[in-house]
Formats: sequence, C-alpha cells, structure tokens
Amino acid sequence: MREKLFVAALISVIVLTGAGIGISQSVQQSGTLVVPGRSGEAPVIQAGGRSYVDVESLARLTNGSLSFNGNQVTLTLPGSAGAKTKGQHGRQAAAPPQGFSKGFLRAGIEAMAEIREWRSALESAVQYGFPPGDTWINGYSGAAATGISLASAAASTDDDRQGFQLLNNVYNTMQQLSNQMLQRRKDMNYIAPDALQKDPLDQKILACARALQAMAASNQFQDNGACH
Repeated sequence: MREKLFVAALISVIVLTGAGIGISQSVQQSGTLVVPGRSGEAPVIQAGGRSYVDVESLARLTNGSLSFNGNQVTLTLPGSAGAKTKGQHGRQAAAPPQGFSKGFLRAGIEAMAEIREWRSALESAVQYGFPPGDTWINGYSGAAATGISLASAAASTDDDRQGFQLLNNVYNTMQQLSNQMLQRRKDMNYIAPDALQKDPLDQKILACARALQAMAASNQFQDNGACH
C-alpha cells in the first residue's frame, strides 16, 4: 500500500494499453520511474502536459499483478487489500497463538514439581510410618494448590487452558489419594509399605505426569485419558 501511495504521489498513473486512451504520436520519454526498495525502473513519457507510465512495466517494477475485466484494468500491489485478507479497520487478521505460552509453561512445570514433592512425602510416610498429626502434609498440599492457582492465572492461549484442565485434574487426584491414605491411618487400618505403588490413583497420577511432561517438551496440548 505504501508503494501504491508513492506511485500515486509521483505521477498520475494512466495505463497505456491497446484498448486504453489515445496518445499523440509526438510523445517522448522524459525520464524513468524508480520505486524505493524495488530493483529496476519503468520509462516515463510526457504527453499533453501529463506524465504517463506503462501499466505492465509498473506491474513488473512493483512485483504486482494485472487483471482485465472488459475495459477495466486492475493492478494489485503486494500487501494491498486485494492481495491478502485483512481484519477489521484494515489490519491483517492475526492467527491465534498456538502452543503453550512461556508463562503458563513455566507455572505448569512448577506446579507439577510441587505435586511430585507432595507425592514423595506421602510415599515416605507410607513406607516408613506417618509423622505425628496431620499438619505435616498441609505444607505440601498448600504449595501444590498455590502452584495450580499461578498456572491458572498464567493461562492465555487455547492450549494453556486445555492443558490447565489436565493439570488441575492431576492435582485433584493427588488430593484424593492423600486424603485416602490419611483416612486409613486415622481408622487404624494396616497400610502396607508398598500400598501407594499399588493404588490405582497413584498409577493415574504417574501416567498423567508423564503425559504432561511430553506435552511440555512438544509445547503443544495433546489430550490424554490418564488425566481424566
């Protein structure tokens, strides 16, 4: 469009075609047309006190294209409205962002790290005996909850929002597993040292964690049944 304005300001562009307007045979070349940023030039002629440039030369000079419809000749310049689809107010429609945003990816990785710490603490409690009281687990679950909140706030793309749903699901599953183990301890039920590894909820957490890790590596959302 900038080139089109430049040409219009420099000369009155009146096409010289066989079916176009008649020009006296006394015309003579008076100079050349040069467009900044384009190689080559087009001859300019004087006739009747006006400057003219051949439309085909102009098209070649500006890398434009010509189309003919009856007596109408259309010159489309690169970047003009006829060459691309533009959005509202004449701006080119932008494609929606793809993949995970950097902010969400960082927050999501940190949230998963907190969930892994939580699971490791619970695993140690199952294997070697639970510490007195239940307050020890609150620090781990609280840190994971904060990580989930930060990831939710950082979600900005479609992939972010879909990825957060799976991240939130694995957090909820971890909460369910933690509550289940703590309740069994309160009920004075026997808990085998390998009870966590044999629990379906724990297997689901590990499978979803691997799926989320693969998504982070590819920077693209991919749904996985282990996280539902």
